[in-house]
Amino acid sequence: MIKQFVPSEACLKCQGCCRFKEADSVWSPCLLDEEVLGLIDKEGIPAASLSMNRKLQLIPSGEGDGFLCPFLSPQENKCRIYHLRPFECQLYPFLLSLRNKRVLLTVDLNCPYIKENINTPAFNEYIGYLTKYLNAPRQLCTLRDNPHILQAYEDVKDVVELGLGDDSK
Repeated sequence: MIKQFVPSEACLKCQGCCRFKEADSVWSPCLLDEEVLGLIDKEGIPAASLSMNRKLQLIPSGEGDGFLCPFLSPQENKCRIYHLRPFECQLYPFLLSLRNKRVLLTVDLNCPYIKENINTPAFNEYIGYLTKYLNAPRQLCTLRDNPHILQAYEDVKDVVELGLGDDSK
């Protein structure tokens, strides 16, 4: 599990995460290969809940104004699989972006907590932790084995380049 930067109280108040404008949003979580098997085996989700590129298939919100993660309980604003949530969900509001063949750790500027805390010592300390975690050999191997989780996000701030382009394992 990745240590979280945003406190759960802030997340539960926000109602921004896990909600999407389009059914095929780039923001929809993409699962690592091992997560796909875990969710199918442990949670019994149907394989049809995932797209060919291992993204969660979003569901209509019921409000007519967008789409939801299939694991979001909108009434409680909580994840039904929080204990097994995908790597990308653990990482959020930080994201792995692919830009010009470079793998960047970026942060979503639409997160209210990030807006308030981006220039703080705690933010910088967390970036150090996350950079070290993501550049560890085990994580680099996982990322190399799952290139589909690298997306081209917009409205993000580049934080640091990761060592994924380095072929030493």
